[in-house]
Amino acid sequence: MTQFSSPAALRAACRSGDFTDNTSGQAPGHVQCNIVILPSRWAADFLRFCQANPKPCPLIASSAVPGDASLPPLGNIDIRSDVPSYRVFRDGKFVEECNDIKHLWSEDMVTFALGCSFSFEEALLADGLDVRNVSAGVNVPMYRTNIDCSPAGPFAGKMVVSMRPFAAADAIRAVQICTRFPSVHGAPIHLGDPAQIGITDLDTPDYGDAITMKDGELPVFWACGVTPQVALENAKPPLAVTHSPGCMLVSDLRNSQLAVM
Repeated sequence: MTQFSSPAALRAACRSGDFTDNTSGQAPGHVQCNIVILPSRWAADFLRFCQANPKPCPLIASSAVPGDASLPPLGNIDIRSDVPSYRVFRDGKFVEECNDIKHLWSEDMVTFALGCSFSFEEALLADGLDVRNVSAGVNVPMYRTNIDCSPAGPFAGKMVVSMRPFAAADAIRAVQICTRFPSVHGAPIHLGDPAQIGITDLDTPDYGDAITMKDGELPVFWACGVTPQVALENAKPPLAVTHSPGCMLVSDLRNSQLAVM
């Protein structure tokens, strides 16, 4: 996979169709975002859903007005083509995956950009921790849980989490590091026994790729930005678009700008 140091170069490659892969490890130092795009009449309720569930849905930016495909706070962006891969939902059902949504765009669409765990992975790596999905070169494993999100209008559902394994001491350090990044999911929501949050088999994630756990390691779980996809399935808007799991919008915003000291 081609490695990009510049978010603008990565987005240009997405725009041209030359990059359609997982963005973990791309454009180091820059904030990566989960994406949700909805018709305007659904936007207010989805905003309330994000406000009620800041761990899985930390809002970073949104459209200034319906139909605006740019997100100026995040860079020179065309949201219709600058994500490597999109998922399209109709009436709550996933119908297709595509690399460009210009054919679906209308003057009624509103975009939400939410913080992504790929941003805090950099801080974990900088502290010398082994982030297994990065070292293995695969997408992080993600799982549906039994944890209820706070509902807002038609938006409701169970939380999705991402998992990274660590030895006990490293897990404690990961909690300390990620607490500084509430805008990109913050501290983990659970560590240890996955059955306590409704996960029956770590080897079969609902999204992403399974990863190897070493002897003595604990699974550590973070709230995940795929959670809105579950809420969309329940709300059933006539049309909704998200990023494909692991395929984020990479912004010009620096991870350091989100850190809370």
